[in-house]
Amino acid sequence: MAKTNMEDINPVLRISQLDAIELNKALEQLIWSQFNSCFQGFKPGLLSRYEPEIKAFLWLFLWRYTVYSKNATVGQAILNIHYKNDFSQSPTFQPLNKQQKVWFALLSVGGKWLEERSYDLFSNNPFGSSFHRMKHFINVASGLIKVFGLLNFLIFLQQGKFATLTERLLGIRSVFNKPQGVRQVGFDYMNREILWHGFAEFLIFVLPLINTQKLKTKLFSWCKPVKGLRLTDPSLAVICKECCLCGEWPTMPHTIGCTHVFCYYCIKTNYTADMYFTCPKCSTQVHSLQPLEFKIEISEVHTL
Repeated sequence: MAKTNMEDINPVLRISQLDAIELNKALEQLIWSQFNSCFQGFKPGLLSRYEPEIKAFLWLFLWRYTVYSKNATVGQAILNIHYKNDFSQSPTFQPLNKQQKVWFALLSVGGKWLEERSYDLFSNNPFGSSFHRMKHFINVASGLIKVFGLLNFLIFLQQGKFATLTERLLGIRSVFNKPQGVRQVGFDYMNREILWHGFAEFLIFVLPLINTQKLKTKLFSWCKPVKGLRLTDPSLAVICKECCLCGEWPTMPHTIGCTHVFCYYCIKTNYTADMYFTCPKCSTQVHSLQPLEFKIEISEVHTL
């Protein structure tokens, strides 16, 4: 009986190949953000003019020490995967040849650069009609590449080979470095995320129901005594927490000359309607409306 190929017994999982692609994208974004942060102190927009060329240089540098040297991208190396030459008829593992590696760089790195620079390259053409035809050709070519990429992805989902169109064109296939064991899934991180999102949704639901301004005012009233009233009065703590007219927490607290506190709008409305208005608690007649101040101004409380 012929010896069965190990990659047919234990094929590379589709999710592992897609994870490797996502890890590569995350690494590229990390490299670019770190490189871009080095020029934060320079003139804004310094790198914008040459951004496609700089990115192409960085991706070529990354390709040189990953695919060219080790037959695997960074994401594949993390997941115990590397590339093999699928065009080779040998039953044993055959690494990528030099032509495949170079074409891989041209299609992946060069393709991204051409996509970003295509309009700039042809926009300087003095012949306007030629530019419009070239622009139309670029749009059609880009659309066809996306369609072929979609078809390749559908075939990949069915067969589990060649996750990208570049891999299919060059005949490079993902295989395991060594036999793959059971795929371990850690749920610790997932559990933390679920708990945090649940707590965040609970806060989003509860916070609008809390009168934060009233709560801040109460807290400051407990910590800061009130000026203008006798501090030796034992009922001061209770009086300052309730308007004698509406029974709620005093809004813009005022006094009329006695030890009782009123909301500004409550006392002002009643005094305007009745010039002989008296305090409902002690029957003190209104002499003047005097605002009560905490040791910090009321306006400062509202800004906290």
